[in-house]
Amino acid sequence: MADLFANKDDRRETSVRYGRRLVAHAMACAALLAAAGVCCGQACCSPSMPVRSAPNSAAGTPVDSVHPNESTSKPGSAPENMVWVPGGEFTMGSTDPLARPDEAPLHRVRVGGFWMDMTEVTNEQFARFVKETGYRTVAERQVVWEQIAAQCPPGTPRPPDEMLQPGSLVFTPPKHPVPTDDVSQWWSWTTGACWRTPEGPGSSIEGREHFPVVHVAWEDAVAYCRWAGKRLPTEAEWEFAARGGLERKVNVWGNEPVDPKRCNTWQGHFPDANTGEDGFRGASPVKSFPPNGYGLYDMAGNVWEWCSDLYRPDTYARQVLAAGGPTVVIDNPKGPDRSLDPRNPHATESRVHRGGSFLCNDSYCASYRPSARMACPPDTGLMHLGFRCVMSAEAGPAPAAAPAAPKAALPVPVADTPQPKEDKP
Repeated sequence: MADLFANKDDRRETSVRYGRRLVAHAMACAALLAAAGVCCGQACCSPSMPVRSAPNSAAGTPVDSVHPNESTSKPGSAPENMVWVPGGEFTMGSTDPLARPDEAPLHRVRVGGFWMDMTEVTNEQFARFVKETGYRTVAERQVVWEQIAAQCPPGTPRPPDEMLQPGSLVFTPPKHPVPTDDVSQWWSWTTGACWRTPEGPGSSIEGREHFPVVHVAWEDAVAYCRWAGKRLPTEAEWEFAARGGLERKVNVWGNEPVDPKRCNTWQGHFPDANTGEDGFRGASPVKSFPPNGYGLYDMAGNVWEWCSDLYRPDTYARQVLAAGGPTVVIDNPKGPDRSLDPRNPHATESRVHRGGSFLCNDSYCASYRPSARMACPPDTGLMHLGFRCVMSAEAGPAPAAAPAAPKAALPVPVADTPQPKEDKP
């Protein structure tokens, strides 16, 4: 397992995966930014980590005796702003040249039918949740150094108190080309940055009500889901839904390469020059690009989306082993019972997110693909990380807990896209 992150593509990951614990790294020792909590960092799995059976997936069904899933039929009328994903069997993972090692091996998975939000949760929807509950996100809470220190490498110095203030990580593009092995060149800890002020003090979500909410930690997303009578999707559910009924295709629209008309990604030279050819230099309003085969929007690019699963780079290999081999269909896998992330060796937990973001560029990563996996600690908030919810078929219609997302729209010109001050994407 030590070679799972030894290839070039993995070192060129789309962006930082910090938690709030990395305030100390960002402020006290710049070198630690690239050593802990960073997607593009390279590390090996602990050789002492025992190999255990993956829960909820030990028993499978041989491929030659698959039966239709009983929960594939659409159960009644759709809850507001949700679409029915019929469930079924598919090949999960990828061995495409763009794929990273944690996307292998290919394996057969069966998921039951479920309802899924048509779009990522928007600022407008999240604002209603906050108004009704008084909820404060992780990025809005006071930073506790002792909690951070427990997750940092030994000897990490305590930063000044003025740095230990509520905030989050903001993408701040350099004005010239920089080496892509130093993520501190384009990520900055910004006090005051949160879902209300995505770029920090002086920014706002006014005029961006239909943009996906960002700077939400995993626990924030779970709190919203509970309020809305929903839940986060499993990693298997998310990938099945993202594929939109297509089997073993590279992208959510098929095998054709990414282009500016299909999804919101980075055009130009990463990370210093985004041409905005797709109409946006940052996040875009939901429904700005065509939906996939199930009627789901932004399953590729725009912002990353949290899933419920814990992360391990060897999740698929362990599930296949526990199921009895690659010819066995794994029913509704829900991930491992313990996480392990070589890129965040001091984190006690890492949660999966999927879908890529507006920072994806093939020169650096290709995580807009439906099989691409990423993870970070559950207390992490980022400028390009959001979520969407699902409901199990048996849950019935969801309560009317959030306003519907807007109707589909064509990408707007870059000049008309709400942009943060100082031309930050």
